[in-house]
Amino acid sequence: MSTTTVDAPAQQTVGPRHNVRGAIRVQPRALEKAVRESIAHRAGAPREAVNVDLADWGGALTVKVATKLPIPELSQTGTIQAEMPLLERVRALQTALVSELGLLTGREIRRVSVVVTGAIIPEQRRVR
Repeated sequence: MSTTTVDAPAQQTVGPRHNVRGAIRVQPRALEKAVRESIAHRAGAPREAVNVDLADWGGALTVKVATKLPIPELSQTGTIQAEMPLLERVRALQTALVSELGLLTGREIRRVSVVVTGAIIPEQRRVR
């Protein structure tokens, strides 16, 4: 009887391969669209309500965002009181975007500036 040791199979990763020649280029427009979609999803706003400006800064990205934020209807006082204050929501959005956009782009996100341009109030639909 003999025993054989079997090594675990090598795991494939998507990480950098140094033996492959060529270049990978992501056009700024594609990067901007991906970032806009991510921000719209995170902010709860439609894509059309989000403006994004990306810039290189010392090898990292800076992101300027102008977006509308959803707020509850003013007649819903209970919902308004339970809602996080606006400045806290924007700070939480900035923090989440730094990590999410870093994963999405594969680059360091050095700065995220957010400008709130308005409010989105959900329409009340009447039941017939």
